[in-house]
Amino acid sequence: MFDKLNLGDMGKMFEELQQKASQLQEQSNAKVYTSKSGGGMIEASMNGKGEMINLDIDESLLSDKDSLQILLMSAFTDLYKMIEDDKKSTAMNMMGGLNPFGTK
Repeated sequence: MFDKLNLGDMGKMFEELQQKASQLQEQSNAKVYTSKSGGGMIEASMNGKGEMINLDIDESLLSDKDSLQILLMSAFTDLYKMIEDDKKSTAMNMMGGLNPFGTK
């Protein structure tokens, strides 16, 4: 059963897979994700590392703390979901479409 198993070839395949994963991680980290909430009154952007890189707040919200908090939470939640969904999609594509996450 393992007669024709070539460990050298498997090592090369594993090395190539690691290189591809590293490249995909770099590409993912460089992506910019943007979310708007409150009809555009809040606009937030993050990179693929989850670092906030831009935040625009409509001045009219500065006097309404409750609305500001709600809209910020909404925008940040959307951003984190975008980043996680993209990571899952990238991982599934790398594994040939198999879904280890058990979700669609």
